[in-house]
Amino acid sequence: MQVTETKSEGLLHEFTVVVTAAVIEEYVTDRLKEMSKTARLPGFRPGKVPVSLLRQQYGPSVMGEVLERTVNETSEKAISDHNLIPAMQPKIELTNFDQGGDLEYTMAVEVIPEIKMMDFSKISMERMVVKADEDEINKTLDRLAKAHKTSTVVKKARAAKNGDSVIIDFVGKVDGEEFAGGKAEDFALELGSGSFIPGFEDQLVGAKPGEHVEVNVSFPDEYGAEELAGKDAVFDVDIKELQESTPAAIDDELAKKVGVDDLDTLKQTIRDEHEREFKEMAHQRLKRSLLDELDGAHDFEVPAGLVEGEMDAIMAQYMEHLKQDAEQGHDHDHSEHEGKSDEEIRESYREIAERRVSLGLLLSEIGRENNLTVSQEDLNKGVMAEARRYPGQEQMVVDYYSKNPEAMQGLHAPLMEDKVVEFILEMAKVKDKTVSIDELTKEPEEAPKKKAKKAPAAKKDKPAVKKKAAPKKKVPAAKKAAPKKDKK
Repeated sequence: MQVTETKSEGLLHEFTVVVTAAVIEEYVTDRLKEMSKTARLPGFRPGKVPVSLLRQQYGPSVMGEVLERTVNETSEKAISDHNLIPAMQPKIELTNFDQGGDLEYTMAVEVIPEIKMMDFSKISMERMVVKADEDEINKTLDRLAKAHKTSTVVKKARAAKNGDSVIIDFVGKVDGEEFAGGKAEDFALELGSGSFIPGFEDQLVGAKPGEHVEVNVSFPDEYGAEELAGKDAVFDVDIKELQESTPAAIDDELAKKVGVDDLDTLKQTIRDEHEREFKEMAHQRLKRSLLDELDGAHDFEVPAGLVEGEMDAIMAQYMEHLKQDAEQGHDHDHSEHEGKSDEEIRESYREIAERRVSLGLLLSEIGRENNLTVSQEDLNKGVMAEARRYPGQEQMVVDYYSKNPEAMQGLHAPLMEDKVVEFILEMAKVKDKTVSIDELTKEPEEAPKKKAKKAPAAKKDKPAVKKKAAPKKKVPAAKKAAPKKDKK
């Protein structure tokens, strides 16, 4: 094998690799001999098929197998011999190969940059601390009471108001024709709930039982049913009954309805839950501040290929958001991208992508240097944390992860990221600061922008030969927040 480095520029290294025809022939012959031990062809006993006959029968497929194996092995050896640590899968392109001739290919590989770590003990930060507020506990109790409300028929004639429930029959028409799903009888509708399309409930406020109301509304342009989207509709509504709701009393009985023994226990449960939520929010604020600190204190070139991949991921997420907004009728503001092409929108996320890649590489290197690993116990705790996010469905979440190794592996990167963050915080100077709920929930200021070394534009050449991924460091993936705001 002859390896010639043709380019070494920043993180990018390019090579020309030549494997002689003699070596290729040796690999092919060895593979055919190996096949002959088990091959079965009519007229020959097992293991007695001549290699020459196997070459005629299986030569092309064996050659393809040998080429892929040769490229994999020789490229990995070239990378190893040059002491390179790839940031991602090398790009391989066959440049010359004729039957019976030498194999020649080019390889482009981007490497992990050298990172000089800051002194983490010099980091000074404040951790926000919020105590559960009695007013917030009372508001939660009020919400629970309303959730367990009882409804009674209003016997004294009066007009309906927001918060009341009306029992109605209705028939909807577009262009004078009834449409599917636009008709119901004895339907209970809470006014002000926003259950129906905009404007429907408002027109029933002030109506009384026994009255007929003609409701005129327009379906949103992004309405889920395409045949109704943007259309004007008329609903004939008969008010049959009016009901008013009364919140449950805040007492021991309410506590029992939500699964605890008494009101004092319910209050303490709410207090504990609030403080747990506040602690998690404070931790996320502290983590974001730490990442800002790390990002500002380290300046190194990032692999262009990783940045391009991250930009692709952000763009795919952005397009998915647009699709969901259209399907669900949401009207989120995307004006910052108005009039831009997809490529221009994608390019606008380069800075976010560079930050994510930079922090991912940095955290990965800190983890590697300090032998930090994610244990099975850590993964189990991660699964339980995910399960707690879905009250009442905990076992379903646990079962999902236990039966899906890929989903379990997906927890590895964020858990590793958290482990590295905790490692750094143990060395940093962190002081607790008591703050209000408003201060905790206030959107933090944007971190000062640094003049980072930009990644060179990545070439998007596709490898001509399928290439197994070379050994590389695992980079913790950033949690994918909405593209508008980078949460790292």
